[in-house]
Amino acid sequence: MEGVFGEAEYLACCGSHKFAKQMVESGPFSSLEQAISAATHIWFNQVDVNGWLEAFGAHPQIGQSPSNDHKSPTSAQWSKGEQSTAIATATDSTLQELYDWNTRYRQKFGFVFLICASGRSTPEILAELKRRYSNRPFVEFEIAAQEQMKITELRLDKLFSAAEKASTTKTPFSTAGALTKAEEDRVSIIGSHLTSASHSSTTKPSQVSTRTRPPITTHVLDIARGHPASGIEVRLEMWKTDRPRPLFSDLGTNNWTFQGSSTTDKDGRSGHLMTIVDALNPGIYRISFNTGKYNPDGFFPFVSIVFEIRESQKLEHFHVPLLLSPFSYSTYRGS
Repeated sequence: MEGVFGEAEYLACCGSHKFAKQMVESGPFSSLEQAISAATHIWFNQVDVNGWLEAFGAHPQIGQSPSNDHKSPTSAQWSKGEQSTAIATATDSTLQELYDWNTRYRQKFGFVFLICASGRSTPEILAELKRRYSNRPFVEFEIAAQEQMKITELRLDKLFSAAEKASTTKTPFSTAGALTKAEEDRVSIIGSHLTSASHSSTTKPSQVSTRTRPPITTHVLDIARGHPASGIEVRLEMWKTDRPRPLFSDLGTNNWTFQGSSTTDKDGRSGHLMTIVDALNPGIYRISFNTGKYNPDGFFPFVSIVFEIRESQKLEHFHVPLLLSPFSYSTYRGS
């Protein structure tokens, strides 16, 4: 469906008024992908530093509920949904530690710690906060902007999904802004690191990628129980050294570059593990699954699948699923 939204809807996706205004001027959008392309361009090329800080300030601190005077009720509800995994996995001690580190972070950088929290546990968020605390301010500012873009993409997905549902039920969109828990679960977790568009800030986004999904995807099927495996953490990495391919002895080294992470949804599918691009960088990739957390009594604490994408294959799609049971697993290249 065509995305015809006002500034209020876009402000719920990203708390920068300039971003919301530019999205309205750039629309309407014929698809979610076109809206995301425009949003990425606007966020990185047209919104200034003050706009970035305004958007950062619209988020509640990780581990805390939005205040009652939050300017967007829809955004406040989405924030609660995005932090649901963190809250569910928190204890009194980890919440206190998270609060303390949030305070230290804000004192150093001057803005709230920002991370796309969907599907992330409190220990995982806390570890990332501690790691990023050592960054230099200008480095961390750019990382925070990238995390904001991930959140914006996730919320645009929700916005379009809610509008589509409203149109099929002939309900005004304004009454469909509040998503149910089932709708929250249905939205894919966005784990890709979005980068700045390379277009000039004076030009309008020109074209959307011909792909409608990232070039590498996966899902997990629990073949012992006969249903999709949800809640499994997934991580995508690429081999990056002077050598074109790793040796067998290199599999346990740190010469792997993080591409993205996610958690499988109720259909066993992961969210985006990388940016949607037309041409995939050829090389050796590795998808790792936290299978021990899913099957505590199983034989495999982790599973890693290493595969090679050649130059001649860079325009193809690679679906690399995991078929899992407590004492065996297999995989194949799908499409």
